[in-house]
Amino acid sequence: MNTQKENSAVTKASPTGEDLEGAILLLQQLISIPSFSKEEHKTADAIEQFLQSNNITTNRLLNNIWATNKYFDKSKPTILLNSHHDTVKPNKQYTRDPFKADIEDGKLFGLGSNDAGGCLVALIATFIHFYHQQNLQYNLVLAATAEEEISGKNGIELLLNDEDFIKLCGDDKHPFRGWGSIVGEPTLMNMAVAEKGLLVLDCTAHGKAGHAAREEGNNAIYKALKDIEWFKTFQFEKVSALLGPNKMSVTIINAGSQHNVVPSQCNFTVDVRVNELYDFDEVLHNIKKNLQSEVVPRSLRLRSTNIALDHPLVKAGLALNRTYYGSPTTSDKALMPFPALKIGPGDSARSHSADEFIFVEEIRNGIALYIQLLDKVLL
Repeated sequence: MNTQKENSAVTKASPTGEDLEGAILLLQQLISIPSFSKEEHKTADAIEQFLQSNNITTNRLLNNIWATNKYFDKSKPTILLNSHHDTVKPNKQYTRDPFKADIEDGKLFGLGSNDAGGCLVALIATFIHFYHQQNLQYNLVLAATAEEEISGKNGIELLLNDEDFIKLCGDDKHPFRGWGSIVGEPTLMNMAVAEKGLLVLDCTAHGKAGHAAREEGNNAIYKALKDIEWFKTFQFEKVSALLGPNKMSVTIINAGSQHNVVPSQCNFTVDVRVNELYDFDEVLHNIKKNLQSEVVPRSLRLRSTNIALDHPLVKAGLALNRTYYGSPTTSDKALMPFPALKIGPGDSARSHSADEFIFVEEIRNGIALYIQLLDKVLL
């Protein structure tokens, strides 16, 4: 792409929302509206109204808002632009009003500003930039989705399995042929090309109740401790160049009813992060054969994912001097049945932190880089 075109992507302003001002105003509005997971209807309303005010036809499925570019052509492959508008609840260490979107010293404060409001409004601005353009090499679909923070089933997963969505965007036999995605999450605009999968395990050690004063019972806590020690020390053999080793962390434990009763049951929870070299069945088999405790996975949905380095989106990012890495955190990328690149303005280290913020300049650069990246793919 020539220098003149790059500069125009950075500086172009539009009353329809491509410019920084439109993105910032939308983000401030979203911050002011509580949008905890499963309670996102009002931010969905705001996003829907914003797009419609820019003469974009919108579709809605529960709290998921989506749209296609004006000249959508089913014969072409498609790129999905996706980010989420739900947030976690503010933690107790906040010193500012989490729903007041103040700008101070170049920082835009507020709950969800960094994760992932800045990414979302930057992607919306990018979508509007390309919305009216004809003869694109790919279609564009914008999806502002819900329940990402809880890996809920009424967010991107619901949308990608919706008959109306599939009918409009593809066909029943091959609904996502040729699809790729940009998933907006804070990555400092570097490319997360791989992502660890997440297994949450509920484990139960079974013993036998008895009086603590006598040699009675079989203490379930002691049985659980042996299994917990295994989780602490065991190492899976295969180590990923991008994602490193599998990681297992015991994060919750609960047992006992009173001080003088030997507990018959001890429950504990394990957070397991799985690299792309293992599937969940293999990991579970290894865990179960080494434990006394009963092991029940909460979900097998959040698998490890990766996108090839020769994918057009990644090649475009490399041409723009973006670095790539493997991400230890899980996103809606895990629920997509096609290659997805996680990239966005902001810093993951700020996510879920007290007094969350994103730099205004990060949003400006995010819009510019999204447009430059897609210029290389779409045109």
